Amino acid sequence: MSDSFPPRLLRTRLYEQVAGQISAWIDDNGLRAGDKLPPERELAQRLGVSRATLSQALVALEVVGVVEVRHGDGTVVTERQQQSTRIVEAIRSHADRLPEIIETRDALETKIAALAAARRTDDDLARIDDALASMAADIEAGGRGVEGDERFHGAVTAASHSLLLARLMDEIGDLIKETRIESLGQPGRPQDSLAGHRAIAEAIRAGDPEAASEAMHAHVAMVSDVALLREQP
Repeated sequence: MSDSFPPRLLRTRLYEQVAGQISAWIDDNGLRAGDKLPPERELAQRLGVSRATLSQALVALEVVGVVEVRHGDGTVVTERQQQSTRIVEAIRSHADRLPEIIETRDALETKIAALAAARRTDDDLARIDDALASMAADIEAGGRGVEGDERFHGAVTAASHSLLLARLMDEIGDLIKETRIESLGQPGRPQDSLAGHRAIAEAIRAGDPEAASEAMHAHVAMVSDVALLREQP
Protein backbone atom coordinates (compact mmCIF):
# COMPACT_ATOMS: atom_id res chain seq x y z
CA MET A 1 0.00 0.00 0.00
CA SER A 2 1.34 3.39 -0.91
CA ASP A 3 1.91 5.91 1.89
CA SER A 4 1.42 8.83 -0.46
CA PHE A 5 -1.68 10.98 -0.22
CA PRO A 6 -3.48 12.79 -3.02
CA PRO A 7 -2.71 16.52 -3.24
CA ARG A 8 -4.76 18.70 -0.91
CA LEU A 9 -7.68 20.36 -2.65
CA LEU A 10 -7.40 24.13 -2.65
CA ARG A 11 -10.42 25.94 -1.28
CA THR A 12 -11.89 28.38 -3.74
CA ARG A 13 -12.44 31.75 -2.13
CA LEU A 14 -15.71 33.54 -2.61
CA TYR A 15 -14.28 36.35 -4.73
CA GLU A 16 -12.63 33.73 -6.97
CA GLN A 17 -15.99 32.01 -7.46
CA VAL A 18 -17.62 35.34 -8.29
CA ALA A 19 -14.82 36.24 -10.71
CA GLY A 20 -15.41 32.93 -12.46
CA GLN A 21 -19.15 33.64 -12.60
CA ILE A 22 -18.56 37.08 -14.11
CA SER A 23 -16.20 35.62 -16.69
CA ALA A 24 -18.78 32.97 -17.60
CA TRP A 25 -21.49 35.65 -17.79
CA ILE A 26 -19.31 37.71 -20.16
CA ASP A 27 -18.86 34.67 -22.40
CA ASP A 28 -22.50 33.53 -22.24
CA ASN A 29 -23.72 37.00 -23.23
CA GLY A 30 -21.23 37.36 -26.06
CA LEU A 31 -19.59 40.49 -24.69
CA ARG A 32 -16.53 41.70 -26.56
CA ALA A 33 -13.69 44.11 -25.89
CA GLY A 34 -15.13 47.55 -25.22
CA ASP A 35 -18.52 46.32 -24.01
CA LYS A 36 -19.58 47.44 -20.53
CA LEU A 37 -20.74 45.31 -17.64
CA PRO A 38 -23.92 46.27 -15.79
CA PRO A 39 -23.54 48.71 -12.87
CA GLU A 40 -22.03 47.07 -9.78
CA ARG A 41 -25.26 47.23 -7.75
CA GLU A 42 -27.19 45.47 -10.52
CA LEU A 43 -24.48 42.88 -11.14
CA ALA A 44 -24.22 42.11 -7.41
CA GLN A 45 -27.98 41.52 -7.27
CA ARG A 46 -27.88 39.25 -10.31
CA LEU A 47 -25.09 37.16 -8.77
CA GLY A 48 -26.56 37.24 -5.26
CA VAL A 49 -23.41 38.58 -3.60
CA SER A 50 -22.49 41.69 -1.63
CA ARG A 51 -21.11 44.81 -3.32
CA ALA A 52 -17.85 44.31 -1.38
CA THR A 53 -17.35 40.78 -2.73
CA LEU A 54 -18.26 41.89 -6.25
CA SER A 55 -15.80 44.79 -6.10
CA GLN A 56 -13.05 42.44 -4.97
CA ALA A 57 -13.82 40.04 -7.82
CA LEU A 58 -13.75 42.90 -10.34
CA VAL A 59 -10.36 44.04 -9.01
CA ALA A 60 -9.04 40.50 -9.43
CA LEU A 61 -10.38 40.38 -12.99
CA GLU A 62 -8.81 43.75 -13.73
CA VAL A 63 -5.44 42.50 -12.52
CA VAL A 64 -5.49 39.49 -14.85
CA GLY A 65 -6.62 41.64 -17.77
CA VAL A 66 -10.24 40.63 -18.25
CA VAL A 67 -11.84 43.98 -17.45
CA GLU A 68 -10.83 47.58 -16.89
CA VAL A 69 -12.53 49.84 -14.36
CA ARG A 70 -12.76 53.32 -15.89
CA HIS A 71 -13.70 56.31 -13.80
CA GLY A 72 -16.96 57.71 -15.09
CA ASP A 73 -17.45 54.91 -17.61
CA GLY A 74 -17.96 51.81 -15.46
CA THR A 75 -16.36 48.39 -15.95
CA VAL A 76 -15.34 47.59 -19.51
CA VAL A 77 -14.41 44.21 -20.99
CA THR A 78 -10.85 44.15 -22.31
CA GLU A 79 -10.76 40.64 -23.74
CA ARG A 80 -13.18 37.78 -24.15
CA GLN A 81 -12.39 34.69 -22.09
CA GLN A 82 -13.24 31.15 -23.16
CA GLN A 83 -13.13 29.31 -19.81
CA SER A 84 -13.94 30.80 -16.42
CA THR A 85 -11.85 28.09 -14.71
CA ARG A 86 -8.72 29.54 -16.28
CA ILE A 87 -9.58 32.93 -14.79
CA VAL A 88 -9.67 31.44 -11.30
CA GLU A 89 -6.31 29.75 -11.94
CA ALA A 90 -4.77 33.03 -13.14
CA ILE A 91 -6.07 34.92 -10.10
CA ARG A 92 -4.77 32.27 -7.71
CA SER A 93 -1.38 32.19 -9.44
CA HIS A 94 -1.12 35.95 -9.08
CA ALA A 95 -2.05 35.82 -5.39
CA ASP A 96 0.62 33.17 -4.81
CA ARG A 97 3.40 35.42 -6.08
CA LEU A 98 2.17 38.60 -4.38
CA PRO A 99 4.28 38.20 -1.19
CA GLU A 100 7.50 38.02 -3.22
CA ILE A 101 6.51 41.07 -5.27
CA ILE A 102 5.78 43.02 -2.09
CA GLU A 103 9.06 41.95 -0.49
CA THR A 104 11.06 43.03 -3.55
CA ARG A 105 9.24 46.33 -3.84
CA ASP A 106 9.87 47.15 -0.20
CA ALA A 107 13.59 46.43 -0.50
CA LEU A 108 14.02 48.57 -3.61
CA GLU A 109 11.74 51.50 -2.79
CA THR A 110 12.95 52.08 0.77
CA LYS A 111 16.49 52.45 -0.60
CA ILE A 112 15.25 54.64 -3.44
CA ALA A 113 13.45 56.96 -1.00
CA ALA A 114 16.58 57.34 1.12
CA LEU A 115 18.68 58.21 -1.91
CA ALA A 116 16.02 60.62 -3.15
CA ALA A 117 16.17 62.51 0.15
CA ALA A 118 19.93 62.83 -0.21
CA ARG A 119 20.09 63.63 -3.91
CA ARG A 120 16.84 65.36 -4.93
CA THR A 121 16.94 68.58 -6.89
CA ASP A 122 14.36 71.35 -7.11
CA ASP A 123 13.15 69.88 -10.39
CA ASP A 124 12.73 66.49 -8.72
CA LEU A 125 10.64 68.05 -5.95
CA ALA A 126 8.50 69.82 -8.52
CA ARG A 127 7.77 66.52 -10.30
CA ILE A 128 6.91 64.86 -6.99
CA ASP A 129 4.55 67.71 -6.09
CA ASP A 130 2.94 67.56 -9.52
CA ALA A 131 2.28 63.83 -9.11
CA LEU A 132 0.75 64.42 -5.68
CA ALA A 133 -1.52 67.12 -7.07
CA SER A 134 -2.60 64.88 -9.94
CA MET A 135 -3.44 62.01 -7.62
CA ALA A 136 -5.32 64.28 -5.22
CA ALA A 137 -7.39 65.76 -8.06
CA ASP A 138 -8.31 62.33 -9.40
CA ILE A 139 -9.38 61.09 -5.97
CA GLU A 140 -11.36 64.27 -5.35
CA ALA A 141 -13.22 63.61 -8.62
CA GLY A 142 -14.11 60.09 -7.50
CA GLY A 143 -11.25 58.17 -9.14
CA ARG A 144 -8.74 55.80 -7.56
CA GLY A 145 -5.62 57.82 -8.32
CA VAL A 146 -3.86 54.97 -10.14
CA GLU A 147 -2.05 57.17 -12.66
CA GLY A 148 -1.02 59.72 -10.03
CA ASP A 149 0.24 56.91 -7.81
CA GLU A 150 2.40 55.58 -10.62
CA ARG A 151 3.70 59.07 -11.42
CA PHE A 152 4.60 59.69 -7.78
CA HIS A 153 6.67 56.54 -7.41
CA GLY A 154 8.28 57.23 -10.77
CA ALA A 155 9.20 60.75 -9.64
CA VAL A 156 10.73 59.45 -6.40
CA THR A 157 12.70 56.85 -8.34
CA ALA A 158 14.00 59.53 -10.70
CA ALA A 159 14.96 61.69 -7.71
CA SER A 160 17.22 58.90 -6.42
CA HIS A 161 19.47 59.43 -9.45
CA SER A 162 20.38 55.74 -9.49
CA LEU A 163 20.29 54.27 -12.98
CA LEU A 164 20.58 50.69 -11.72
CA LEU A 165 17.75 51.00 -9.20
CA ALA A 166 15.59 52.67 -11.85
CA ARG A 167 16.25 49.74 -14.20
CA LEU A 168 15.35 47.23 -11.49
CA MET A 169 12.10 49.09 -10.79
CA ASP A 170 11.32 49.08 -14.48
CA GLU A 171 11.88 45.31 -14.59
CA ILE A 172 9.14 44.72 -12.01
CA GLY A 173 6.96 47.60 -13.18
CA ASP A 174 4.16 45.40 -14.55
CA LEU A 175 4.04 43.37 -11.35
CA ILE A 176 3.88 46.53 -9.24
CA LYS A 177 1.09 47.85 -11.46
CA GLU A 178 -0.93 44.75 -10.60
CA THR A 179 -0.52 45.36 -6.86
CA ARG A 180 -1.28 49.07 -7.39
CA ILE A 181 -4.63 48.26 -9.00
CA GLU A 182 -5.48 45.84 -6.20
CA SER A 183 -4.47 48.21 -3.43
CA LEU A 184 -6.25 51.27 -4.77
CA GLY A 185 -9.37 49.15 -5.26
CA GLN A 186 -9.66 48.67 -1.48
CA PRO A 187 -12.24 50.88 0.28
CA GLY A 188 -10.63 54.09 1.56
CA ARG A 189 -7.22 53.10 0.23
CA PRO A 190 -6.72 55.95 -2.29
CA GLN A 191 -6.92 58.57 0.47
CA ASP A 192 -4.63 56.54 2.76
CA SER A 193 -2.14 56.04 -0.06
CA LEU A 194 -2.11 59.75 -0.83
CA ALA A 195 -1.40 60.50 2.85
CA GLY A 196 1.50 58.05 2.74
CA HIS A 197 2.86 59.74 -0.38
CA ARG A 198 2.75 63.11 1.32
CA ALA A 199 4.73 61.78 4.29
CA ILE A 200 7.38 60.40 1.93
CA ALA A 201 7.52 63.67 -0.01
CA GLU A 202 7.90 65.67 3.21
CA ALA A 203 10.88 63.57 4.30
CA ILE A 204 12.49 63.84 0.86
CA ARG A 205 11.98 67.60 0.85
CA ALA A 206 13.56 67.81 4.32
CA GLY A 207 16.60 65.91 3.06
CA ASP A 208 16.17 63.20 5.71
CA PRO A 209 17.13 59.79 4.23
CA GLU A 210 16.22 57.81 7.35
CA ALA A 211 12.78 59.39 7.64
CA ALA A 212 12.17 58.94 3.90
CA SER A 213 13.11 55.26 4.10
CA GLU A 214 10.85 54.70 7.12
CA ALA A 215 7.96 56.54 5.47
CA MET A 216 8.30 54.47 2.30
CA HIS A 217 8.50 51.22 4.27
CA ALA A 218 5.34 52.14 6.19
CA HIS A 219 3.62 53.08 2.93
CA VAL A 220 4.51 49.84 1.14
CA ALA A 221 3.35 47.82 4.16
CA MET A 222 0.04 49.67 4.21
CA VAL A 223 -0.71 49.43 0.49
CA SER A 224 0.32 45.76 0.48
CA ASP A 225 -2.62 44.88 2.72
CA VAL A 226 -4.84 43.63 -0.09
CA ALA A 227 -7.90 41.41 0.07
CA LEU A 228 -6.33 38.78 -2.19
CA LEU A 229 -3.94 37.85 0.63
CA ARG A 230 -6.50 37.73 3.43
CA GLU A 231 -8.01 34.49 4.61
CA GLN A 232 -11.61 34.15 3.58
CA PRO A 233 -14.27 31.55 4.22
